[in-house]
Amino acid sequence: MPRRAVELLTRLGRTVAVAESLTGGALTDDLVTVPGASRCLRGGVVAYATDLKHELLGVDAGLLSRVGPVHPDVARAMAEGVRTRLAADYGLATTGVAGPDPQGGRPPGTFHVAVAGPLGVEVRSAAPAETEVPGRHEVRAAARAACLGLLLEALGRENRERNR
Repeated sequence: MPRRAVELLTRLGRTVAVAESLTGGALTDDLVTVPGASRCLRGGVVAYATDLKHELLGVDAGLLSRVGPVHPDVARAMAEGVRTRLAADYGLATTGVAGPDPQGGRPPGTFHVAVAGPLGVEVRSAAPAETEVPGRHEVRAAARAACLGLLLEALGRENRERNR
């Protein structure tokens, strides 16, 4: 998926920036691994601490206080914030609970990813089944895949709009 994302971004002449909490830089690394990523990747911000989501990405402090750092609206704000602050066409964001302990009442395996782009913002969320106890690696990998999938969908929509 990273290769396809870089190819589409480059073909469309678009740029991307990444805001990561849950994935700790791994999503940006997925993109950087692809030859030619420098044509489209503006940069990434790892805002693991809640206060950095506000300070670096502009996530509303009141929102963070009300819902905590693991929430769909926080993912949305992170994506919009990194898109604006790094002057990119697309902003990606990941936030969630890798485990092993719950965070803010949310169980390990819960995550929210977002993509902000020219056609709007999309958020995708996941939560584990009650009997499921996913490992950190699996949660982080699932979040990266979900975010890249969401980006590919957004790029596909933009491509179809351009070809109308």
